[in-house]
Amino acid sequence: MLDRGDRYGYDISEALARRIELADGTVYPLLRKLRSDGYVTTYLSEESGGPPRKYYSITKSGRELYRRERAEWLGFIRTVEELLGSEESHE
Repeated sequence: MLDRGDRYGYDISEALARRIELADGTVYPLLRKLRSDGYVTTYLSEESGGPPRKYYSITKSGRELYRRERAEWLGFIRTVEELLGSEESHE
């Protein structure tokens, strides 16, 4: 998600929760880990009508990690699809 633009934590959490089942409190520890590993940075942004929000921004090394992990994941998906397809042909 951060590869497409900066987002604040609650926004990330809500977007993920609409698509997959997540336990409360799952996203923030992951964001803290990504930050401590240097894959994201944070900054505060004050918006009208509310307190400052902490935004997360992907770093160059974070973008590189994302691309590597994405390629690996897509390869895994292709392998699983091939295996499932071969099982269906034997039924």
